[in-house]
Amino acid sequence: MPITRYTINKFIAGLANFLTTALSPLLMPTYGIFLALWMSVLCLQSYGTRVSILLVCMGITCILPLIFLSVLRHFKVISSLHVEVREQRLRPYLFAALCYAVAAFYLYYRHQPQWFIMFMVGSAVTVLVVALINLRWKISAHMAGIGGVVALIYQIHVMGLNAFDLLLPLCIAVVVAGALGSARLVLRRHDMWQVVSGAVVGFLCVCLTMSLLG
Repeated sequence: MPITRYTINKFIAGLANFLTTALSPLLMPTYGIFLALWMSVLCLQSYGTRVSILLVCMGITCILPLIFLSVLRHFKVISSLHVEVREQRLRPYLFAALCYAVAAFYLYYRHQPQWFIMFMVGSAVTVLVVALINLRWKISAHMAGIGGVVALIYQIHVMGLNAFDLLLPLCIAVVVAGALGSARLVLRRHDMWQVVSGAVVGFLCVCLTMSLLG
């Protein structure tokens, strides 16, 4: 069976949709917490402690916002769970920021280090900044999320908190961020400036919060 242009385009669209789903903004805090717990000095904590922190934070920052989105969808406040319409994004963003703040308090309750707590605070700040920008302009929340994860890996390295050399993981994170940005462009959900701006906002918010307050 010959490979046609249609087949190639269908494959690219499928890959773009996969990246968009796998790297959803709802999952970014969970990925970041996992990386912090297993790639930094926090890996010295017991396995059970790390798993419990990861699961609770996942429930707060991913499951709760997803339930909130489902409720909004049920009452037709939003047209889809992906919230592609800019005007419908304010409520989900504010709720997500609240969840991130709750997760930060949870990390404080679990006696986690300041820099780790500030990662979650930086994530909340990122969502608030994106929400404010979104009032006038559709910025990429996907790129803001992965930009924050890249900033976390970078800050762990710069602050000397890494359990091993993070050059390769950092490079992989940057490549994945580029692939996600390309996916958003392929799906025509954003233009180039919206993609780049999202990544910059996510990176700067997390990086500055961790470096200045962590």
